This record gives sequence, structure tokens and C-alpha cells, in this order.
Amino acid sequence: MVILVPSYEPDTRLLVLVDALVAATDDPVVVVDDGSGAAYADLFAKVAMAGATVLTHRVNRGKGAALKTGFAHIAATHPGADVVCADSDGQHAVADIVRVADRLALGDIDMVLGGRRFTGRVPARSRIGNALTRHAFTLATGSRIHDTQTGLRGHRAATLAWLTSIDGDRFEYELRVLLATAREGLRLDEIEIETIYLEGNASSHFRPLWDSLAVWGQLLAFTASSLVGFAVDVALLALLHALTGSVLVAVVGARLASGSINFALNRRFVFAGGRALPLGAAACRYAALAAVILLANTLLMEGLVIVTGSLVIAKVATELSLFMGSYVVQRTAIFGPHRGSPGRACVNVAETTLTPSTQ
Repeated sequence: MVILVPSYEPDTRLLVLVDALVAATDDPVVVVDDGSGAAYADLFAKVAMAGATVLTHRVNRGKGAALKTGFAHIAATHPGADVVCADSDGQHAVADIVRVADRLALGDIDMVLGGRRFTGRVPARSRIGNALTRHAFTLATGSRIHDTQTGLRGHRAATLAWLTSIDGDRFEYELRVLLATAREGLRLDEIEIETIYLEGNASSHFRPLWDSLAVWGQLLAFTASSLVGFAVDVALLALLHALTGSVLVAVVGARLASGSINFALNRRFVFAGGRALPLGAAACRYAALAAVILLANTLLMEGLVIVTGSLVIAKVATELSLFMGSYVVQRTAIFGPHRGSPGRACVNVAETTLTPSTQ
């Protein structure tokens, strides 16, 4: 086991953490100085004297880049060693770091998260940000994780090359890892840890606006193709209805065109794991779903047009009512990990190494 600590412009809590880790465990400690600069050279020198290996970025590159530097170094110098990542700002108790390491060492899962429950005095930006991201992550993947932004994580040795291949250099990287983990069908466990916020979390370099936008950008990809399909559907619906005067013809024609576009976008960009399923099989499953939705869409549209007297209102109400059901089925039954797919095969990483792939 190797403990990895990315750090940018730390205070003395980093040295306290390293001293405590060295005293509590025989595991090597690797610290990545993410371009903190000359003003912090003395502190990192003390960290090295305390027993940690210190890797240095010449300029600040971001937490994701620091983690990937650490993963690559550990894979090269400690082959076969699992990794536990912890933050340098005092938010992770040594006892919890050891608990995550012990859980990972059992060997039955691929990633362990140290999840906070946000009890006690928690800064509002942290409580609200985590709540929003947690619910959005569940919606996007179907996986329930209480703390999607935790920096305390354990990773199996076999996943390190894969982890270094995932896009992202800053705070968005950690959520991209979770999204990729869900997509690949890896085994994940979350254990409860102590919630620690010191001085209102003043030492955190998380930028609430820009880094939250980067995080949410990953989740928005799951709905972007639906919006494109919706736009095509609305345009063709209006055109075909104007040409034929038939709601049925307009709905069927618009749905066939928009459905084809939506399928292609979802398979290629949104649910990337869906590419592991043969095109024909995926298309058949999607077609079956589309047929069910088409029937429901037609019935609802016909009824709502009569009730509201407006094609536009009927269209919007129908789409909103069917959107979530369609999304859940696509995520789980059509484009989710399937037996025999690379994602499913990667579950048993104790026997094999994940193939690097980008998002």
C-alpha cells in the first residue's frame, strides 16, 4: 500500500499529516507538490525529511494532474501496490486513512471512498455543493454515493494505468473517475469517515464557481443528446403536421428522425460503455424502447392536443413526462455495462489490468 497526498501551497498541517502517517503505518508516503513555488520549498523539504517521497511540478497543473503524476510514479516504483489518496489540508484523520487502506486490502472491491456525512458545522458551499452533485450523480449513473467530492479514496494497483488515462487535470478529474467507474461497472464501496472542516475550509483550493461548472459539465453530457434530439423532433413535428395535418404522421416521422440521431449520440458520446455492445444488439434494444415511447407519446399527444388545444403545450408536457423513464432505461438496459463487455470484464481487476481509455 502507498499513500498519495497531492498538495498545493500547504500549511504545516501537511507536515503533521506525514509525521502521523509515518508513525501509524509502515506504508510509503508520496507527496506531490503541485507547483507551490519557492515560498514552500522549506516546508516540502521538511516533509521529505519526515520520510515522504516528494514529487514536484514546476508550475501548478491542478489536483487531477498531481494525482496522475503520483499514480504513474507509484506504478513504476512500487509495482503491484494499491494506493490510498488523501488531502493535505487536515480534513482526513489518519485513523480514517488507515480504515480505507484496510478496506481496500480485503481485495473484493476496486475502489473505496471515505464518505463524509456532513454532520456538525459544515460550510454552506460544501454542504450545498455536495448535495447537488450527489443527487445529480445518482441521476446520471444510477449509483448512490453519499460523498462524490471526497478526496480520500483507495484504488487497486491494477487500475493505476487506467486512472492516469482519464481526462481532467483539476478538481473535475475526481468526478470523472467516479463516472468512469460507474460506466465500466467496477466494484466500489463507501465507508463513513469523520467530517472535518478547519477554519471554515479556508485552506481548500476548490473554486466554487469554475470547478463546480467543470464538474457539472460532465453530468450535463448525459442530457445534451436528448436536447439535440428534442430540437430535431420539435422542428420536424411542426413541419410534418403543417404538411399533412395528421398528428400521427407528424409524431411518427419526427420520432424516427430524432430517435436515430439520439441513438447515435448516446452510443458514441454519452453512454460510452454502450460501444462495447454490438451495434445491431444496441439498435434492437433502442428500437424496442423507441416503439414503447412512440406509442405512449402518440397516445399522450392525441389526448393533450384535445385537452389543451395546443400542439406545442401537448409536445412539451409529453416529453417531460416520458424523459426520465427513457433515460433510466437507456442508462441501465441499453447502454450500461453488459456481460461480456470490456466494462464488465474489468470488474475482476485482481486478475487483469484495465486497458487505458479516455473519456
